[in-house]
Amino acid sequence: MKIVIGSDHAGWALKGGVIAHIKELGHEVVDVGSHDPKPVDFPDIAQALTAKVLSGEAQRGIMVCGTGVGASIAANKVRGIRAAVCHDVHSAHQSVEHDDVNVMCIGAQIVGPWLANDLVESFLEAEFEDNEDYRRRVDKLHQMDSGFK
Repeated sequence: MKIVIGSDHAGWALKGGVIAHIKELGHEVVDVGSHDPKPVDFPDIAQALTAKVLSGEAQRGIMVCGTGVGASIAANKVRGIRAAVCHDVHSAHQSVEHDDVNVMCIGAQIVGPWLANDLVESFLEAEFEDNEDYRRRVDKLHQMDSGFK
């Protein structure tokens, strides 16, 4: 699988280890920045990351910021993106299995390197459980993207 990853300055230090782990798992990585610890606005990184997911250049995205919250808010502003903050392994896989999440956001100030690796592995190994209930709910999310109320 090809994974796009991005971080702001608060997530930059953790991102390097996450990239190495993704590669160890056998996936390709596209890094859209930040490429150093200088301050950067997370919405800019989220925009670059989500563009890669929507274009099909990457199958999933991972955003790393201070708490994961800002990255999640920014990514979810983009139609077609379903981003979730995941700081536990259960959420990391269930968000994909039940909600077809395509961007996981983690907080470098919340999780350490070991947990980050576990989250990434759980997120990347998960597959959407294509059953009627989950399909219906994800279809409703698509409708909400289109302004349907």
